[in-house]
Amino acid sequence: MHFDDRLATVLRNRATGERAGKTQFRQLIDLLGERPQAGDPALKAAAYLRLIALAEMIPVPERAKIVGETGWRFRNPELVRWFGEAHPSIAAAALYRAELSGAEWEELIPRLPIRARGFLRHRRDLPMEAVRVLDQLGVQDRALPLPDMVQMLVDDPDEAAAPEIPEAPEPLILSPANDIEVASEEEPESQAGSEPAQEPEPAAKMPDGEGIRALVERIETFKRNRAEATANDAPSLPMAGLDAAPVRKRIDAFIFGTDSEGRIDWAEGDVAAMVIGTTLTARHDADAREDDFASALLHRRPLRGARFTLSGAPAISGDWIVDATPRFTRGDGRFFGYAGRFRRSAGMAEADRNAGADRLRQLLHELRTPVNAMQGYSEVIQQQVFGPTPHEYRALAASIAGDSARILAGFDELDRLAKLETGAIDLEAGASDFAGIVRTQVKQLQSVLSPRVARFDATVHEVAALLPLAQQEAEMLAWRVLATLAGATGAGEAIKLDLKTEGDEVSLRAQLPASLAATEELFSSEARSASSTLSSGIFGAGFSLRLARAEARSAGGELVRDDKWLILSLPLLTPEDALPSPNDINGRAAG
Repeated sequence: MHFDDRLATVLRNRATGERAGKTQFRQLIDLLGERPQAGDPALKAAAYLRLIALAEMIPVPERAKIVGETGWRFRNPELVRWFGEAHPSIAAAALYRAELSGAEWEELIPRLPIRARGFLRHRRDLPMEAVRVLDQLGVQDRALPLPDMVQMLVDDPDEAAAPEIPEAPEPLILSPANDIEVASEEEPESQAGSEPAQEPEPAAKMPDGEGIRALVERIETFKRNRAEATANDAPSLPMAGLDAAPVRKRIDAFIFGTDSEGRIDWAEGDVAAMVIGTTLTARHDADAREDDFASALLHRRPLRGARFTLSGAPAISGDWIVDATPRFTRGDGRFFGYAGRFRRSAGMAEADRNAGADRLRQLLHELRTPVNAMQGYSEVIQQQVFGPTPHEYRALAASIAGDSARILAGFDELDRLAKLETGAIDLEAGASDFAGIVRTQVKQLQSVLSPRVARFDATVHEVAALLPLAQQEAEMLAWRVLATLAGATGAGEAIKLDLKTEGDEVSLRAQLPASLAATEELFSSEARSASSTLSSGIFGAGFSLRLARAEARSAGGELVRDDKWLILSLPLLTPEDALPSPNDINGRAAG
């Protein structure tokens, strides 16, 4: 019994250089280009993987030259389809030499990229089945035809002076670089009327020996020349940079001024273009009870808490509350308008925040689905659920699973922040010793800071500081603050901590590290700490501190910055809160 082991023999050898890689590339496409036969599917898959690896070693022009060499027989539809998805020059060379049956073309062409189908249209030796499929898919020649009138003049030059051709944009004809330069030099003479310029031949009329390769070379030359011209002298388009324009945020308040008829003639900043010309009232009679501004304008009275609806740009549209004061001239006391302020109502601002939080939660829900899928598949590969997997792939899968877990943790933090800032959730109630939690966590963080010759100079009293929070909630809040500070601490820094109780609250004062003390907006997403073994989350130190502030406010406390200090204040557990509920008493009695 004879069996073909040529493919296994080629794969057994490793290509150590570019020359050996080219040789092995030729061997693989020669073996894979034969008619598909029975064999080991894993061996064929390994051959395609080796081709991908060799592609990184061999430049694109070299690979296109190898594929375009005479003598190859691409009779395998799988290889033809694989090359069809490669670089355009490689795909064109492979499709020009593919030798498939009509049934194979009929099945393959719909699965090829649109670009590859266009290359096939230039072949004149395709079976009728392939031509019929191309017609059904609407694939036409890539060459741009000349207008009918111009084509007639080209075919019959004796009638060149017959009817005048209306001015029309000339067709784009791709030609090599030297042809473009010659055409540009002769154009002024043609315009001067010396001799009519000779029309170039249509791009579709090419020698049969060149075919696809000549077309690809002309396209690449045209693109290269156009890119060089753009790089040297690129005009700025009228709409350039429009996509990069910043999105205008919703405006919560602005100052304005009106004329004597109640028409806005001045407003501050960017709001002016959106509101100038808006008439605040159209009523000037004495019976103006329905319109507060009309009544105030009529009687020249100040305006307090009047409601008004602005329409127009999304940044200003909606309901507003207007406070305005009449203005009079100093000389004769003549009324000449109002000066005031538009502001959103608290209820409207709260509704906007709730709507934004709902949109954020919906977005996070949509993002979790693909991340969960990536994490699940990577864990399947890493744990070898479906069979043995190389260690390299297992390591990559483990890295992907870890990254997915970090992304999901970031999503959870975003969701928690949105819910806390809108009051959708509250921290779990209970009883916890905040002083004991701080002492324990400071001791844990000292082991991380010691290799950097950094430390926490903590002053924590032994007296318990009971909070009306569950143990887990208090630990998360303390760790979010302390770990963020420790992660931002530089080498040799000493951070002072002071925990003490004052009245009915406990206060934790922490000195800011130098990297955070230099940040103007401490609670913004731009505030980031240096790389450290302690991570403050994927969104940085500013986001972590903002989340800690939201947790503190939900617990009835506050997290604020005082110059170079960060102060966390939380209410202590009062004796009334510490008393057990009747249900707890009954439960203990029953137990």
